[in-house]
Amino acid sequence: MSKVRVLVGTRKGAFILTADGKRDKWEVGGPFFAGWEIYHMKGSPVDPDRIYASQTSGWFGQLLQRSTDGGKTWHQPGMPDGEAMPVFPAKAPNRFVYDSSTETGKPLTTHQWYDGTQKPWEFKRVWHVEPSLTDANTVHAGVEDAAIFRSTDGGESWQELPGLRGHGTGPDWQPGAGGMCLHSIILDPANPDRIYIAISAAGAFRTDDGGASWKPINKGLYSKYIPNPNAEIGHCVHHIAMNPTRPGVLFMQKHWDVMRSDDAGDNWTKISGNLPTDFGFVIDVHSHEPETIYVVPIKSDSEHFPLEGKLRVYRSRTGGNEWEPLTKGLPQSDCYVNVLRDAMAVDTLDKCGVYFGTTGGQVYVSPDAGDTWSAIVHDLPAVLSVEVQTLA
Repeated sequence: MSKVRVLVGTRKGAFILTADGKRDKWEVGGPFFAGWEIYHMKGSPVDPDRIYASQTSGWFGQLLQRSTDGGKTWHQPGMPDGEAMPVFPAKAPNRFVYDSSTETGKPLTTHQWYDGTQKPWEFKRVWHVEPSLTDANTVHAGVEDAAIFRSTDGGESWQELPGLRGHGTGPDWQPGAGGMCLHSIILDPANPDRIYIAISAAGAFRTDDGGASWKPINKGLYSKYIPNPNAEIGHCVHHIAMNPTRPGVLFMQKHWDVMRSDDAGDNWTKISGNLPTDFGFVIDVHSHEPETIYVVPIKSDSEHFPLEGKLRVYRSRTGGNEWEPLTKGLPQSDCYVNVLRDAMAVDTLDKCGVYFGTTGGQVYVSPDAGDTWSAIVHDLPAVLSVEVQTLA
């Protein structure tokens, strides 16, 4: 029978949840890196036991961790095998250093700050790690201040893809409320040179040449709080998602609005439909039904909790506009948690399993594509990210 492994990053460590294909009895492993913020963990599609984790501390900075045995043991790339961990600050070459070379990096000096002044780029943390679809040693990292890095040696060293910041709009990028973070990376399985990314609050971008050059893909987005609501950049995209069986069809949860693109991001249309509110952070797509999508609406951009204290996942089976609330097994009173942008995932079993984590420390599972829900755990630290691996 197939198994699933759920990778959970929290404010105070990492947890690994495992079950068989029934997904009704769970083992909880962890905490790993207790006390550290784990912004994101993700396993390699090529080698599921190869897992990368972003380990961050306001005191000690950023570390990248790697496991080759499914999370049983961990190694800090850049350090000799067997050396006690963690080692901080991270030693070269396991560092994230912005490109400052004359050829590509020299003009990339500042970006816009909240007050409209220019501020130097400053690395703070890794928000998202995205392993290659074809090589377990290759992994991308989205960081704050917004940039994308790539490692081809399992995280031992990192190089910026400076074409993104060098697009020309970089000096006009401005942080969102949570910082200027590159939080979404989608690799196109049909085109190895195509990558999608999203930045809060610059917008979404796409490369078609492996990261050498990038184009903004924000046509159709409307953000009333920026000087030009239809601007090429400046939109606060919260998350983007794609079913890998249908590359080029993208779904987006924006600061306000749920959006869809059928042409690889060149144009977007609003699909919020009958949602009670279209503010939220997370969005994902059913693994077998590419027109079935999930969001978790919250009240507003100032009140980050479910409407009426009722935790509801909304599902559309028609690619948007028509939405139904999914509530069976979820708390329907006095619930004031949030679901953050990287805190939902789907497995590839039949029926498709859907998972999400909350800022209250709950991780929920639906083994039947959202019809019914149960809590795997109730009392973890605040959940920052959820990923799931379907194991043979």
